[in-house]
Amino acid sequence: MKTWWKEAVGYQIVPQTFCDSNGDGIGDLRGIVQKLDVLQELGVDLLWLGPIFRSPMADDGYDVSDYRSVNPLLGTMEDLQELIRQVHARGMRIILDLVLNHTSDQHPWFQKARKDRSAPEHDYYLWQKGRIGAHGEPLPPTNWASFFSDSAWCYNEATDEYFLKIFSDKMPDLNWSNPALRQEMKAIARFWLDQGIDGFRIDAAAHLAKKRDWQDSPLPPDAQGWVPDWSQFSNLPELFGYLDELKREVFDQGDWVMIGEVGGGASVQTALNYVDEQSGALNMVFTMDHCWANGIHASQLSLSHQARIDVVALKKTFAHWIEGMSERAWLPVYWLNHDHPRVVSQYGDPHRYHRESATMLEQTLLLMRGTPFLYNGEEIGMTNDEQAQLEDFHDVWVKNMMASLRGRVDDAALLDHFRRTSRDNARSPMQWSDQPYAGFSTVPPKRRVNPNYIRINVQAQRQDPHSIWRHVQRTLALRKDPAWRDLFVYGSFQLVEAEHPQLFAYCRRDERREVWVISNFTAQPASIRLPQCSLRCLLANYPDSDPHPGDNLLRPYESLAVLIGAKEKQQ
Repeated sequence: MKTWWKEAVGYQIVPQTFCDSNGDGIGDLRGIVQKLDVLQELGVDLLWLGPIFRSPMADDGYDVSDYRSVNPLLGTMEDLQELIRQVHARGMRIILDLVLNHTSDQHPWFQKARKDRSAPEHDYYLWQKGRIGAHGEPLPPTNWASFFSDSAWCYNEATDEYFLKIFSDKMPDLNWSNPALRQEMKAIARFWLDQGIDGFRIDAAAHLAKKRDWQDSPLPPDAQGWVPDWSQFSNLPELFGYLDELKREVFDQGDWVMIGEVGGGASVQTALNYVDEQSGALNMVFTMDHCWANGIHASQLSLSHQARIDVVALKKTFAHWIEGMSERAWLPVYWLNHDHPRVVSQYGDPHRYHRESATMLEQTLLLMRGTPFLYNGEEIGMTNDEQAQLEDFHDVWVKNMMASLRGRVDDAALLDHFRRTSRDNARSPMQWSDQPYAGFSTVPPKRRVNPNYIRINVQAQRQDPHSIWRHVQRTLALRKDPAWRDLFVYGSFQLVEAEHPQLFAYCRRDERREVWVISNFTAQPASIRLPQCSLRCLLANYPDSDPHPGDNLLRPYESLAVLIGAKEKQQ
């Protein structure tokens, strides 16, 4: 079935690091309004805003203290309404991050809950008594690790209980088995949809249900002594009942798009439980299986010289998801979001082949089957900040990991790892120009600006016909061209030369045409044999590419989109 959100091109914005309109060093909603024409010119048309609700900002807004008001750091409700109007006036759409799994510890619900066990709000959260260790020491209820490299439990002295928090101590998990809590969250979703937005990206959607026997995990502990066993609170059966209730009572009431986050390690069948077109509660889900295909994992200390991209595993991961869901569901495709390092630093070569590898990555992504999502700055090849020092990192996960490992692990090794993996890499200010502070603000930003903004910025690339920005624009124009849209949006997807160690190549096909997208993921030449028939190059990231029948040698990070045969010309 054809829908607007299958044909859209998404673009994720972290508001506080996108554009500062009022000179306080923090990006805001009015700053996004100022840049809408540039985004429209690029070719994106579905904006996903990171969390904009009132928050103490312990985790960049994912710690919500008031679901019904805009964070004053970002603007006002009037500013949001103006942004919605301006987005819609340009034929674009806008979705918000909806945080359903947890609140801030400053939320009024939790403030009441942590003081009084008899308060109704106490049951909005998950509480358990602690244990006593072999030597009389107090222990959390279970050995579960949080996603932020510490215990999944935090002690609350007033009630002599621990509350569950699978992310930060500042983000207590909500108890979705409580009907009153579910009513509250449904009302919050309706409130924002009534403002005129076009849907939600639902943060941490996979974790709304938890195993309620509160037993230790038998899996081995991590370096901090806690057990990272995500099966204790991920993709559990009760979750789908909660989402079905949201669908019946909220999501089905309009032509909106609902996108969940299920993280890594979920199976295709699990994902279908969320998004099956006949029975799923959501329209799409983000998975993360493709995000660490170079051996550099955020939770595992490793050195950058050990990184080596496994091209075969990477393309088979994409194919596994796209082909596995194509008959029953739709998939968003992306390289990174706010939780990952910059893709050109992860899978490209930002030093020797910055333009070539960044354009190759974008052409590979944007012509796949699925709704593509760019992350702000990806369109100019923003990179990890290789000059950052340990004190520059704000990431909660980094701080927790640093506290547990510093002194036991050499600072140079920690710095190398965090420069490659920290979420701060994706949260540095957007690089608009070579003016002071990257044109993001007129004052020093609250977050460090990557020093390479002098040469990597939007203004310079919009003026350069061969830039990354312009190539992304050309790729999106091809994807959206009425003559090609049905093929690149709805056409089939199949890998070509699936075992080739250098090439990520796939075929897009409809009833009339066949296009091969062929990308060299390495700095060494790579060969491929093209069919003995007429060929037409639709798009390439080198200006002089000339694919021909027979053997072809692709240059470092070269990417081609080639029409195979003469069928298209005969129509």
